[in-house]
Amino acid sequence: MSLKKSPLRMCIGCRQMIEKSRLVRVVRFADGQTKIDETGKAQGRGAYVCRNPECVQKAVKTGALARSFKGRVSTEVYEALLKRIEVP
Repeated sequence: MSLKKSPLRMCIGCRQMIEKSRLVRVVRFADGQTKIDETGKAQGRGAYVCRNPECVQKAVKTGALARSFKGRVSTEVYEALLKRIEVP
């Protein structure tokens, strides 16, 4: 009997490898729109952040999310991300 391993993803804030299920995914769609991916399966370029406000703030400060998407990310996305993390 083998146990299925959970995939690991890197948090763009703290740069640690963490189980995908414990992270929040932000996705940039082909049309350039950026949103939080509630399902974790949306089509588009994804980036992951820990459920830790400090990681989100670090990602904002360093521009990690914008760098991951190779473009600007609106402040509404960061605000929604902070709200999502504060309310489990």
